[in-house]
Amino acid sequence: MTDRPLLPLLEDAAPERRDAARNREALLVAAEALIDRCGIEALTMDAVAARAGVGKGTVFRRFGSREGLMAALLNFSESEWQGSVISGPPPLGPGAPPMERLLAFGRSRLEQNLLLADLIRAAGRAGSRSYAAYSFVAMHTRHLMNEMEVDGDIALLATALLAPLEVPILEQQVRIEGIDVDRIFGSWVDLAHRITQR
Repeated sequence: MTDRPLLPLLEDAAPERRDAARNREALLVAAEALIDRCGIEALTMDAVAARAGVGKGTVFRRFGSREGLMAALLNFSESEWQGSVISGPPPLGPGAPPMERLLAFGRSRLEQNLLLADLIRAAGRAGSRSYAAYSFVAMHTRHLMNEMEVDGDIALLATALLAPLEVPILEQQVRIEGIDVDRIFGSWVDLAHRITQR
């Protein structure tokens, strides 16, 4: 696990004590293991505490609620993903041409959002992902579009490009309408080429 998120999605500005950081990490690792084994719906604060070897009160003090725990897990997943965009290998990370990076970014974001959809829902109001995470994806998309010298209102064009990758739209298309993920991505690639004129 990383010690610091790339964007301050949930963490306070004050530095965390080492023992508190160890407890947080142990609790998040325990929660991830339980989700992998039982699924998000079956995850309880009691189970996380038992798995991490701490009292239930420690879990509540650290995260406040089950939603708070889910938001912390979401924050960790988002931070890891952002790290791969900022400094991972190309084409998602630096080193590839901007259009190639944009397409890798789109595919990765689509997959990440589908993977985290249940966690996003479970985080509920405690999950501040929507604004902070969207700020990151919007800034990155605008950066790549600026590198390509795309004509037009970059802010609005980036929004048009990112909208099809948002969880509510993806869930509607994949889980309700049964549209294949590769078909969705293929159409998104077409949209990206149309918007960027590349």
